[in-house]
Amino acid sequence: MAKIFMKSSWGSDDPTRAAMVFGHSAALAKAGHQVRMFLLGEASVLARKAIRDQLFPVGWPALAEQWQACVELGVAIEVCDACRIARGISDQDLVDFRATVGSPATLVSGIEWADKIIAE
Repeated sequence: MAKIFMKSSWGSDDPTRAAMVFGHSAALAKAGHQVRMFLLGEASVLARKAIRDQLFPVGWPALAEQWQACVELGVAIEVCDACRIARGISDQDLVDFRATVGSPATLVSGIEWADKIIAE
């Protein structure tokens, strides 16, 4: 099976696009692939539960449901540190989101780790 690195910058301004990285990551993980997700820019706000719980993409399950599926399937989630600090996302938000802090170095590491890279 492949190692797949997913990257997204879509946030609460477009719930459907924001949810795609979670739905696709879950589908890939269900198929047996190893998946790492890197959220940056506006996607970092998805770490805040109050925002995540209010996003309902068109034609897809609620974003909170898709996120939970990713967590249960073992998808590793990283959130850009500079992006989340600029948007007021706390360390506790990251813990609750079951994510780790990402950086340019971890972005490079994820890209080098991956067999395939998908940008959503």
